Amino acid sequence: MSATDLTRLTAADLAGRLAAGEVSSVEATQAHLDRIAAVDGAVHAFLHVDAEGALATARDVDARRAAGEDLHALAGVPIAVKDIVVTRGLPTTAGSRILEGWLPPYDATITTRLREAGLPILGKTNMDEFAMGSSTEHSAFGNTHNPWDLDRIPGGSGGGSAAAVAAYEAPLAIGTDTGGSIRQPGAVTGTVGVKPTYGGVSRYGLIALASSLDQAGPVTRTVLDSALLHEVIGGHDPRDSTSIPEPLPALVDAARRGASGDLTGVRVGVVTELGGEGYQAGVRARFEESLELLRGAGAEIVEVSCPHFTYALGAYYLILPSEASSNLAKFDGMRFGLRVEPTDGPATAERVMAATRGAGFGDEVKRRIILGTYALSAGYYDAYYGSAQKVRTLIQRDFAAAFAQADVLVSPTAPTTAFRLGEKLDDPLAMYLNDVATIPANLAGVPGMSVPNGLSDDGLPVGLQILAPAKADDRLYRVGAALETLLEKTWGAPLLSRAPELETA
Repeated sequence: MSATDLTRLTAADLAGRLAAGEVSSVEATQAHLDRIAAVDGAVHAFLHVDAEGALATARDVDARRAAGEDLHALAGVPIAVKDIVVTRGLPTTAGSRILEGWLPPYDATITTRLREAGLPILGKTNMDEFAMGSSTEHSAFGNTHNPWDLDRIPGGSGGGSAAAVAAYEAPLAIGTDTGGSIRQPGAVTGTVGVKPTYGGVSRYGLIALASSLDQAGPVTRTVLDSALLHEVIGGHDPRDSTSIPEPLPALVDAARRGASGDLTGVRVGVVTELGGEGYQAGVRARFEESLELLRGAGAEIVEVSCPHFTYALGAYYLILPSEASSNLAKFDGMRFGLRVEPTDGPATAERVMAATRGAGFGDEVKRRIILGTYALSAGYYDAYYGSAQKVRTLIQRDFAAAFAQADVLVSPTAPTTAFRLGEKLDDPLAMYLNDVATIPANLAGVPGMSVPNGLSDDGLPVGLQILAPAKADDRLYRVGAALETLLEKTWGAPLLSRAPELETA
């Protein structure tokens, strides 16, 4: 099998060939490293590539497999990891100059579980600085480009992970989702992105943005691949106080069941407030077509109203900056990371901190720290942060009422397809509106998935979002796999096969 063929396999297919001895992990890992070398100069999905470490893991897996050891189903399948996940001995920057060159002395729980399962880590992917952004244009280390059109954004903040998977640089990737940063990049790159239930995947070793919102999850090319990866990284972790002390539901079984295309008896709720004005015509058209496919598969389509979703964007952009201003206070030039000495006076703690943060943080991070600090300040806490938390409670109640009427909820994942690089950089509010459909799930802690559901009139991919009740992640996989099967029967091939081929170096 050629290197090109290896990089086009799904993770599940590649895992099957590895288990059957048709290909080695070293061959598969090298094929993806070669692909990165060939196209990442144009895509810029990676901030750091660890060829030596990935091949060492691959050789170890091959040796253990040859010795007859019982290995994990994904052992030997390469993976890319968003640069907000701590990796021992590998640079971890969170896309910021303030952490440039930092080599963590420990692994995040996610990293530990990937290593234990035998997945070679290809490297760390680009992202908006400290995950603040919707386009991966706020990385301190340059933009990532959408493989469908290199002049367009790959979504954010996890655009690097989504672009790596869409460009066939990695069959699997890890992203994080604070307000849509797995699902929205998935929608605009034609990949599958999953935000698990809050607490369903450990946050130990994730560089925190907003602790009550952050959640890591899979970025893949198929729903089954996401289920396989989710089962590797998910489950209880005693080192994370917010980790759910319960086993995961049977996600892979749910995905395989859904792949039959039968949704008889499943109630699918269409959220009235997550559509309409502001949504691109092609996005709405693909959504309506997908609803008809779900209906034809036996699902009951019901309309539900979540009236307080209208206030989700405003509440989110008070809660997130407030938590970020607290979490990022540790980057002070004293303990680790960048240290800048003041040039115009004595190096007092306050002056070193001011010089370091001024030089190390980008404009978007500074904007949100200032907003969050103001919202938490004396005299304004109740009016802003406290009120936003009350809205959050109302949104949680909306979800509870909606899930009493439907098993899952659906909407377009993002209101538009990928916009051009630089198009919205001077208009933060327009940028924030890209997450209008994804933010409610983070405020409520419920799981969500984006599944590619076609191309808009501009030839760019769009996604359909599926939401389920907390701890019912298996519902995402059943419905997502069913839609994927129905769409591929309609198209005759996976959506990504219709993406233009990238020029190689």
